[in-house]
Amino acid sequence: MEQTKPPVSRLLNTSCIENKDELEEKFDRCHTVLQNLTAGLSEKEAHDTLNNAVCKDKTHEEVSLGLLVVILTEPQDAAKSYRDLTLITRDGLAIVLHHLTQLVLERYLRLHDVSRGQLLWLVREMIRTSVANVDNLCLSLLRHAAGGDISARNVFLVDALLDIFQENRPWLDKFPFLVASVVYTYLRLIEDHSAPHLSALRSKEVTFMVSLIRERMTDCLVIGRDLVRLLQNVARIPEFEALWKDILLNPKSLCPNFTGVLQLLQTRTSRRFLQSRLTPDMERKLVFLTSQVRFGNHKRYQDWFQRQYLATPESQSLRCDLIRFIVGVIHPTNELLCSDIIPRWAVIGWLFTTCTSTVAASNAKLALFYDWLFFEPDKDNIMNIEPAILVMHNSMRSHPAVTATLLDFLCRIIPHFYPALTEKVRNGIFSSLRQILEKRVLPSLYPLFDSPKLDRELRTKIRETFKEFCLPPNSDPGKMEELSKDLGPGLMLENTGSTALENNHVGQEPEPAFSDEEEEMPLRIVPKIEEEEDEDDLPLATVKMKNNQRIANCQMKKEEAAPQMNFMLEPEELRTAVESLHLESDNEAKCQTMERIVQMVVEDEIDAETIPTLASCISSILSPQISGQIFPTDNLNEESLADSISPPIFVMFRNQFQLCKEEDNRRKLLARVLAEMQSIQPRIGYLLLYFLKVWGREEEKREGEPSNVLNDVKASVYKDFCSQREKKLDACLVSDLKLCHEDDIFMLCYLVPDVYTEFQNIALGNVQLLHLVVSTVDACQLQELVCQIMQGHLKMLKKESFSSLLTASLNWETFEQYCFWQLVFAHDFPIDYVLPVLPKLQFRDHAEALTSILLMLKQEKPTLELLRQLLVRQSVEGDMFVVAALRYWCRDYEDKLAELLANLLSTRYPATSPNKRKRSGAKHNQQSNGPPTGEQVLGHLDQLRQHCTSTSELQLYHTEGMQRALQQAQAAGNDSLRKSYGDLFALAEVSEENEPPPAPAPTSARKHATASSGGGGGGGGTGKGGHRKAAVNTRERTATKRPPPRDRNTESSDQSSEEEEIVKPKQAKKRKKINPVGSDSD
Repeated sequence: MEQTKPPVSRLLNTSCIENKDELEEKFDRCHTVLQNLTAGLSEKEAHDTLNNAVCKDKTHEEVSLGLLVVILTEPQDAAKSYRDLTLITRDGLAIVLHHLTQLVLERYLRLHDVSRGQLLWLVREMIRTSVANVDNLCLSLLRHAAGGDISARNVFLVDALLDIFQENRPWLDKFPFLVASVVYTYLRLIEDHSAPHLSALRSKEVTFMVSLIRERMTDCLVIGRDLVRLLQNVARIPEFEALWKDILLNPKSLCPNFTGVLQLLQTRTSRRFLQSRLTPDMERKLVFLTSQVRFGNHKRYQDWFQRQYLATPESQSLRCDLIRFIVGVIHPTNELLCSDIIPRWAVIGWLFTTCTSTVAASNAKLALFYDWLFFEPDKDNIMNIEPAILVMHNSMRSHPAVTATLLDFLCRIIPHFYPALTEKVRNGIFSSLRQILEKRVLPSLYPLFDSPKLDRELRTKIRETFKEFCLPPNSDPGKMEELSKDLGPGLMLENTGSTALENNHVGQEPEPAFSDEEEEMPLRIVPKIEEEEDEDDLPLATVKMKNNQRIANCQMKKEEAAPQMNFMLEPEELRTAVESLHLESDNEAKCQTMERIVQMVVEDEIDAETIPTLASCISSILSPQISGQIFPTDNLNEESLADSISPPIFVMFRNQFQLCKEEDNRRKLLARVLAEMQSIQPRIGYLLLYFLKVWGREEEKREGEPSNVLNDVKASVYKDFCSQREKKLDACLVSDLKLCHEDDIFMLCYLVPDVYTEFQNIALGNVQLLHLVVSTVDACQLQELVCQIMQGHLKMLKKESFSSLLTASLNWETFEQYCFWQLVFAHDFPIDYVLPVLPKLQFRDHAEALTSILLMLKQEKPTLELLRQLLVRQSVEGDMFVVAALRYWCRDYEDKLAELLANLLSTRYPATSPNKRKRSGAKHNQQSNGPPTGEQVLGHLDQLRQHCTSTSELQLYHTEGMQRALQQAQAAGNDSLRKSYGDLFALAEVSEENEPPPAPAPTSARKHATASSGGGGGGGGTGKGGHRKAAVNTRERTATKRPPPRDRNTESSDQSSEEEEIVKPKQAKKRKKINPVGSDSD
């Protein structure tokens, strides 16, 4: 029986026992939909079909993902498919980025090599075309640049990402967190690339990292203390030695806000950085181990992890990353601590006991104790110091050597970490030990520090270093009181509220009862508010049971929060309100509390000196909401918009709006608080603009007030806010919207119409703002703007500043310029606004602008002023702009165009008759003043002649006025001019030889010519039909007599018969007074 082979996946490596999962099937289905839509169609037909298909949301997703599959699997069609993708997208490629991120985080290791290469190509293209949110995809890819892995695939990814960031440095600099992540990642990877065959890569990494740190130190400061740890590992590289000298001796040279290495060491490293050094697969395995595996069943999982990730010599450096992740990111809940799941200290102990490299072991110890060195109880989390003390405590029985080496390291690190900061390190470690005792992690340190399993020398060293912690549990209380004098003010404040904690210990036991297998019992420990910003950084749904933890730890939060607020805010009522805002979990209750705080501010019950502190507290408490997703991207109905402004921060905005509406002078007090908050949380600026739009609409419906009155109130709210920031209104507006552009482009597009309506004086003509808009919008958002402009609801451009905007737009990207021109067309600006810029445009450099102006010219009839501006352009080979316009006008306005061109040419080369000069000299002088010059007119006429491919297309030159103008120019020009334009002048000669004399008398003909040149003549009066009729008659008379003109540069031997026909009449021309020089007759 023949076995059926499983279908081969386009994207992923699969084995015979693996079925396609949901994501694979979705990609295959979408690819099939795309193939069915485009099968057998030409490129244009396929493009039209796709554009029609994507009008439906489901089909839009299917087509987008189908094109994504083509890009990732078919390199030869990638460029075309990406172009199609950018043309049909309706969401700025958001659906593509979402699925790409999912693919990278969940399936990257299974991707085919071709798909990995194409993925990096796609990232480059999206960066080049300024697709929003590519930085998040780069962050996901960086996680796969694994530490401790120098395999070819990993090195390829590391090198490719490095090239992308180097090639797109201006783009990278726009994303501070991505800059910090790149620095954190590559500083870690440099350590692994010491092998000779990786020297070129290492050199690139070192050069890029040093330049990035030196130029973007402000962005790097957010990394915190782990930046110093990584810099220590590469300190012996010469380039980093020089950097270290500046960090230690001249920190201001790197960043004005950088005070020195102590500033970094006192800043806790965010969980996101610690998480970033584990691949998503490692993270899932480690989280599973620490949240699902029971103690006693853990060995086989650890053995598998060891074989998979820690089997090679170079992988030993990964142990530091694993330890930092366990210490700083995995914070188990009380439920887990109560269960029989393997505790964190056991996993860390296993990493120590299986380490085979002394260097890696030393670095692993530092990684374990790193948060101890500068621990501050009011800033740091006890969960970061708890694993180390429990590893030492629980290893004493089974692995005393591990405990001994860790205690020895702890004693030695105090004087040797950085001698200049010895006291700081000592205080940090002592604060850690005090916190361990106070939080009852261990009831006493005496059994650990004075264990008989430690050798005598080490115990002596421990007593000398930590003598205040070496007292037996039942020692003299007086001595303990003496020791308590060393406690810092922050800790003393915290002790004032410790009864709540003591009264909430489970069963009122004096200490946790550790068993042999379960050393971690319920601890009333909750991460402090500063860490809540990082809660979403790690997918630990099974580890983070927040609701239960909040209930179990409510008293602990109160004990931690209250002293801090008491220390910072003096008025009792204000302190109580802020504390309530901090502790309250219900959104409505928070809003009521915020209302109380606002009333205290506007009633002037708070000293001016307290406002910055109050703003800092509120900013910290509301940080998760301010930083979270506010704008309801998926559903823009009234209900969802109203819900989006329900958080407490909008209570302040609502009060400020009401105060401004009532013209209450107290609004300045609240505006100052908002300005102080904005200096800490810059998002406040654009969130205020967002609130004003949503709330303004609600007010308009609720109160029935006219929109122009509400617009004035909204503008007043924002102006008061900006005045307190001590910056100009336009600078505030642009900076707020720039930040909005970085955070949420959909909110920015939502805000744009109101910004241009409420701040017309600033927004109209602001180059930065308009560039921000056109660099953000996609096709659908642009269409929305155009629709609003056409309905008269929105105005984004004005005549006075149009020229400067147009000039500035010439340096923008192609899509940005086309967006700009769509807005120009929507405003229905006349061609006159554009003409002054036309002579400056170069056809190679400004193709976007010239194309758009050409389309505007299609809607115009030829006039003398239009032609003047056109013909002023230099006639350059390859520049078809003027030729295209003239040939288009020839279709419907040939006689009128010929008349205008003849008029322009004849005024540049007036006839030499004295009588004629006497009659019309004033008119000629008037018309011949200013550009274009006669030679410019001749140049464009000659270029037009060269692009006429048939006799019928030459009728423009055979009109009576044009014939006379050419003859005048030939007669008035010098020999050089006649030689340069001999072929053009030859048209007049051939015409004169072959054309029969006009039927009327010479005088009547002269009158007809004068009338024609004056204002269009009789033909001009009859409109378009008259011109077309005259042209047809002319063609009928001369079609058999006039062969097409030839450019001498394009003549060939097979045209000899035509030459003979032309040469014969030209020989008779020698009898005439005017002898053209350089024409075909020579």
